[in-house]
Amino acid sequence: MTVDLVVVGGGQAAFSLVAKLRSLGDSRSITILTAENVAPYQRPPLSKKYLLGEMEFDRLQMRPDAWYGEQAIDLRLSTFVEEINLAARSVRIQDGCCLNYNKLVLATGATPRRLPAAIGGDLDNVFVMRDKRDADQLAAAFQPGARALVIGGGYIGLEAAAVARHKGLEVTLIEMADRILKRVASSQTADAMRAIHESHGVAIRESTGLRRLIGEGGKLVGAELADGTVIDLDLAIVGIGVTANTELAQAAGLTVTDGIVVDSMTRTSDPDVHAIGDCASLPWQNTMIRLESVQNAVDQAEALAAILAGSDKAYEPKPWFWSDQYDVKLQIAGLNVGFDETFVRQGVRPGSQSIWYFRENRFVAVDAINDAKAYVTGKKLLDSNMPLNRSILEDPTRDLKELLA
Repeated sequence: MTVDLVVVGGGQAAFSLVAKLRSLGDSRSITILTAENVAPYQRPPLSKKYLLGEMEFDRLQMRPDAWYGEQAIDLRLSTFVEEINLAARSVRIQDGCCLNYNKLVLATGATPRRLPAAIGGDLDNVFVMRDKRDADQLAAAFQPGARALVIGGGYIGLEAAAVARHKGLEVTLIEMADRILKRVASSQTADAMRAIHESHGVAIRESTGLRRLIGEGGKLVGAELADGTVIDLDLAIVGIGVTANTELAQAAGLTVTDGIVVDSMTRTSDPDVHAIGDCASLPWQNTMIRLESVQNAVDQAEALAAILAGSDKAYEPKPWFWSDQYDVKLQIAGLNVGFDETFVRQGVRPGSQSIWYFRENRFVAVDAINDAKAYVTGKKLLDSNMPLNRSILEDPTRDLKELLA
């Protein structure tokens, strides 16, 4: 059996690709192969409103199950791809069946890093947060008064800590680096987010590593920190980043680095195979990056849909991100890679502020904390490649919209 388009993966990128193709009037045969047992759904609300019990799962689903049949999309759930044969242009799934393809898209996403079993990573009540199964397991463990350890002070860890506190857990967060958000944000952004978490009762311990998790009868009961401190625990949440799912691509002989390497048209080293979303390493400003964001998954998928439908327009990433913690919305436009200077501007609303990043005096990114105007202004400047007038930015009496004049 030959299918015009086989998509491996059932996340945001996979759904956005097929939905856009159908909206463009493309009628090719499409098969989606996903290891999950449910149709594609939104992931960001999983670790927030869904985990808090404020949103039912059916509201997270991209489309009702019937939509896929109506759109002539063959959605195969609980289906694991075991091998890609580039020469035969086929994929083999777990039951031994092979599907031939004309075009193959890898939207395999990423997998949370886990702690080694040697230090207790395999104990019961040690969790990661990525998919519906993770959220359901965490929801059962999130009981008021439970003692939780969050390992990792990036956005994943901070968001998990915020939800745990909201549910009434006692939360300790440890970060091995000398401050939270070390890899992804300035010290000013870290200072602001630390203060917010501490005001909500999270005990944050920086420059603190984990020696081991302690178990009894296979269940987590505590942790020994690198400084010898032992704390009693009921659960732990591991938020130490993710790894791109590249195993299939690498075994097939595609070029793989930190992710599956693609060009500006999303093509891999085999022109009939494309990769999109968290698993893809793509060109951006004379370097290669991997963008772990819903925004990139959607934008890149829709760009590929247009390419498959006949467009010759390359995908140009315009990075933006967001993180919701308590009643704080952190919005980020651009990438601050290699920044050498920052400027902090206070917002109009109490507690709002923005951190503006520069590299060699060129504006490259902004972190906006409860400051939508700063975020929108910064994003427009970056998207249009407009120069930023520092004198306007640094004058608290001037309106940010003047930057766009």
